[in-house]
Amino acid sequence: MGDGMALRGRAARPAAGAAGEFYEGTQGGRDLEVLADARNYYRWILRQFAPFLGRRVVEIGAGLGNFSRVILSDAGVSEAVLVEPAANLFPRLRERFAGDPRVQTRHGLFEDVIPESMGADSVVLVNVLEHVEDDLGLLRHIRQRLIPGGHVLLFVPALPALFGSIDEVAGHYRRYLKPSLAAQLAEAGFTVERLRYVNLPGTIAWFLIGRVLKWRVFQPGSVQLYDRLVIPLIAALERWWEPPVGQSLIAIARK
Repeated sequence: MGDGMALRGRAARPAAGAAGEFYEGTQGGRDLEVLADARNYYRWILRQFAPFLGRRVVEIGAGLGNFSRVILSDAGVSEAVLVEPAANLFPRLRERFAGDPRVQTRHGLFEDVIPESMGADSVVLVNVLEHVEDDLGLLRHIRQRLIPGGHVLLFVPALPALFGSIDEVAGHYRRYLKPSLAAQLAEAGFTVERLRYVNLPGTIAWFLIGRVLKWRVFQPGSVQLYDRLVIPLIAALERWWEPPVGQSLIAIARK
């Protein structure tokens, strides 16, 4: 479970923009609704990111705000700017956080709606970078908008050999390897502080659903079962042990 947490199908209408196209949520965003209750999964990612968030956070590809909600549970975050390009998702994102004075929501591509003078402490992308054709270009835009010493926090799908049916439906351009992601971050001007594979059991699950069963959507029952039973075990084990490969990659890089 986990890759494509912000599914945007290639068949959907792309948003305009030069530095990478983002796509509307497949099935009108119902895919994101299925994943909304994956609380253990999102909290697990937050534990990796929390020491680097800072006070002013920008999230790119916030979708319906599933991970945004978890970011805002961190006591150190005083301002969150949530960027969502998809026209069918943004109104729901804006409505969800309309009553929170810490939150700004912006509709469009990151480089168009976030000024270079922003001075963010961190920029967060959870299962988003793989949707961007020019991922290097986006990383460069992110670096320009960070304070000195600020961080980009990435969670991306790993292992090109796992690319399957859900990747295709989601509009993924790629799955990453450690060397390829490290090279992109370095070329964009970042210093990599942490880069590791996570979710070793997920490689088997993703191969089965994407390469063997060829699912086109997530099954709600399967997502909930994996989140409740498997993710806590993975989080506990991989806290002390780094797997040699995994379904996803976590990268933390400093400007």
